[in-house]
Amino acid sequence: MRKSVFILLTLLFTVLSVNVFAKDATTKTSFKVNGNCDMCKKRIEKAAKISGVKNAEWNEETHILTVAYVPAKITAEQIQQSIAKAGYDTEKYKALEEDYKKLPQCCQYDREK
Repeated sequence: MRKSVFILLTLLFTVLSVNVFAKDATTKTSFKVNGNCDMCKKRIEKAAKISGVKNAEWNEETHILTVAYVPAKITAEQIQQSIAKAGYDTEKYKALEEDYKKLPQCCQYDREK
């Protein structure tokens, strides 16, 4: 009887601990974000680092942003929407013209039509 209770409790704690740690599991994804310079890099990374994002790194040469995020807290689409709201076009979301115009002159990249 004791052995059965011990095994049952062990299984219960194992299942609970797996669920707790799974909620903070991170996923990585990459997507294109238009921009020009170091100022863009700072602004893009800042816009990407919202709640649920662990890390964001934009490459100025390739225009690729790589983010590590917790899917239980945020989606890649929400991250791209945040970046678009900061004035930068992403693969899925285009910044509103008014947000784009708020960027410094050097950050106003050539927009695709």
